[in-house]
Amino acid sequence: MSRILRRNYKYCFLSFLLLFFIAGRPVEFGQEATFFQGFLIPQPVIRIALGLNLDEAVVRASSGMKVYQAASSYDLLAGDVSEARVIGRKDPLNEKFLLQVFQSRRRADAEKAALKLRDKIDRAAVVAEGKDENLDGVYQVRVGDFLTRGEALSYIKVLAALGFPESWIIREEINRNESGPRRVLIQGRLIDVPEEAALYFIPTNPQSYLTYGGRNYRGIFILRGSSRGTLLINVLNLEDYLKGVVPGELSPYLYGEPEALKAQAVAARTYALKNLGQYRDLGFDLLATPQSQVYEGMSIEHPAGTRAVEETEGEVAVYRGELINALYTSTCGGMTENAEEIFDGDPVPYLRSTECVMESVWSHSLRSTARLPAYFEAGRNLSIGMAVPAALGIFNPKHDPAWFRSPLPATEAAEWISRAAVAAGKKPIPAFLEFGDEPVTPKAFALAVRDAFGWKERIQTLVGKSEADHATKGWPGLADEERPSAAYFIVSEIFSRELANRGEVPMTRAEAAAALFRILGLSRDLFQRGILRSVESGLLLVSTDDGPRSVPLGPNPYLVRNMEGASLFVSVLDLEPGDSIQWVERDGRVTLIQAWSVPLTNILDQPSQFHTWQVRTSREDLEARINQFYPVGRLMDLIPLKRGASRRVVELEIVGQEGRALAKGLKIRQILNLRDTLFVIDRETDAENRLTHFLFSGKGWGHGVGLCQVGAFRMAQKGALYTDILKKYYQGIRIEKRSSK
Repeated sequence: MSRILRRNYKYCFLSFLLLFFIAGRPVEFGQEATFFQGFLIPQPVIRIALGLNLDEAVVRASSGMKVYQAASSYDLLAGDVSEARVIGRKDPLNEKFLLQVFQSRRRADAEKAALKLRDKIDRAAVVAEGKDENLDGVYQVRVGDFLTRGEALSYIKVLAALGFPESWIIREEINRNESGPRRVLIQGRLIDVPEEAALYFIPTNPQSYLTYGGRNYRGIFILRGSSRGTLLINVLNLEDYLKGVVPGELSPYLYGEPEALKAQAVAARTYALKNLGQYRDLGFDLLATPQSQVYEGMSIEHPAGTRAVEETEGEVAVYRGELINALYTSTCGGMTENAEEIFDGDPVPYLRSTECVMESVWSHSLRSTARLPAYFEAGRNLSIGMAVPAALGIFNPKHDPAWFRSPLPATEAAEWISRAAVAAGKKPIPAFLEFGDEPVTPKAFALAVRDAFGWKERIQTLVGKSEADHATKGWPGLADEERPSAAYFIVSEIFSRELANRGEVPMTRAEAAAALFRILGLSRDLFQRGILRSVESGLLLVSTDDGPRSVPLGPNPYLVRNMEGASLFVSVLDLEPGDSIQWVERDGRVTLIQAWSVPLTNILDQPSQFHTWQVRTSREDLEARINQFYPVGRLMDLIPLKRGASRRVVELEIVGQEGRALAKGLKIRQILNLRDTLFVIDRETDAENRLTHFLFSGKGWGHGVGLCQVGAFRMAQKGALYTDILKKYYQGIRIEKRSSK
């Protein structure tokens, strides 16, 4: 048989085998299934490349797997093994360079541009359909091939003179031949794998999973050759795939709002179905990297992400009956951008610039007259802390400042400490109440708290003699056995050193209240915390780590607003859904509630750490990077020529000593290596007025098109449903259940 016939036979056989394993007509979600030698994978099936051009791959199974070899025959290599080690054929990769000179959504326009070029240049000009972050198919005109980057850079000037000033270098890796698995080691037996063979790893039971690279995966693995070297492909059900995508794209730990996660699930499902077969020439659908969607298998699955996938099972976003290309970005910086400004091509009706705000937000105002007078210690106002034991019922304050400045009577001290111990879950010992008739001194207060709270062992363990002597050297009238307790109160900052140095001077009520706040904080968490949902009929409706709660508001609670790190009593506390709050409960009712400052902006993604950023880069470093793409020589300046609807830079002129270049859309971010293209530029010069640095001050993280993930999270916090979120960022769409087609 000739070499050509053998190759044709190989591809025919592998095509038949692939159909044998995964073929099936489009079906409704979950209605039918595909069998892989007895292993059930429900439709729709998706193929994800976990690794390309592998030297070696170690595949393990949690409770056994079968290993098949598919070549000119179909052979079972092992029936029940826990590990297989595969050595791949990784031929040395050659590289080539091409220049992308034009792109359009219409193939006819691309063909016309290519024809024009072929008449004027001595290189091939071909039309290729783009794959990286494409929007419903972008046709690119590419000129090449070039053996080195330098050759490609030099040719940019030729193309610019012919009316193509936006040439862009593309590097491609090429194999001389298709390369696949070479040998597999199973149970100590080294087996040669024929050149045309593929290996299938199939769990022996439905509960088993496979492991690769330290991560666990559902479904089966296929190890096969390709023009990109040895590939490891995970074949599994689409819904199971999404369980390993959603938590990686939107962390449930940081952004765990159910409606936001559901919006992410629908977007990820839509993107996957829209782009099925994107890499069909290599035998898989999508990559497991951000180039497609981040997929980390079972190892990243989270109950909240899984619920989001299951509760939206089969739901996709469509525009005029067609699946949308559901692009999403981490942080949009306040406004998303029109798709054509970032990715070129024609406008996409559902990917239009959208301001990242809520058009209508419910709000509620709580009112109260409760507050405590200011009390300063070492320049700090401690009245807010004093309000916590008051809110817990430890003492009943009077609003007269003189009352707080007065010495604490012994009878009151006994009552305060006793109630505080009960609030901390302690059983007070009656003996500790013997203060006598005089006002309470710091020493007497400390010893009483020690006994009431059962802190003797704590103090003996945590305070050494040397530390006790050092901490209490300014405290007069202490016996040796009293020093550890006194030292603990100083070291733990329950008492200030100024208070300790006063000797037998009695404590004031304010000092005792502030001390009890710190003492209780060492014994228990004084605050409940959550995200506000609503205020209805005297109830706070909140989301907590333990689930939703409704908490009755007590009469006249303390209202506290935290602004720029300082906490203040307020008579009116304005609240909105999504606000982070903490509160103190007494007898099941809210007696103190604290909210953080109202943001100075209504932008939804403002809480993201990437909402604003700054990058300072030396001229030399940026010059070296830019000259990898454009031969401009010494970098002289960067000039934004055009901004999009979101104020992103969508056209950037690069000025060099040896020429100029024009960068557009997503290329700007790639060339400058910035988080986003929503930025302004400041320039730094030296004493001779020579340019030394560029300072980029910007907003956002990502390409800025489509759904803003942090914005979606904030919308969910404020009460939006996932359908509302999706329809805000993808304009004019509908949400519907679709088949696997």
